[in-house]
Amino acid sequence: MKDFFLPALAGFFTGILSAWGIGGGTLSVPFMSFCNVPLHHAVGTSAAIGFPIAVAGTLGYIIGGWGRPDLPALSLGFVNLWALLGLAVASFLTAPLGARLSHSLPTAKLKRGFAVFLILVALKMLWSIL
Repeated sequence: MKDFFLPALAGFFTGILSAWGIGGGTLSVPFMSFCNVPLHHAVGTSAAIGFPIAVAGTLGYIIGGWGRPDLPALSLGFVNLWALLGLAVASFLTAPLGARLSHSLPTAKLKRGFAVFLILVALKMLWSIL
């Protein structure tokens, strides 16, 4: 039971925080690293679980904004279809590059780069609060 509780709790909070705008990988990679998952595997797993997290968040934003008259044209709820298309195309085109890069970097450099990324995300969040 205890082997199930911590990952389930981490998944629950990762999903909730991801819906608020922080990427699932920002939380899942450090958690998996904490659980002694090799960093390259944690990054790959994070990419795989990012898709269902994104789908759930997108559906939530569609439902949450459904029927709002003040939204731009070509929007489904709070999801603008042009923005969705742009993000999907950019992700599709750059995902292979990211996968190649993460597998070619040594673990120490990957950890350092991810730490810098987390610091930048934290600073952005602090800036938006202030």
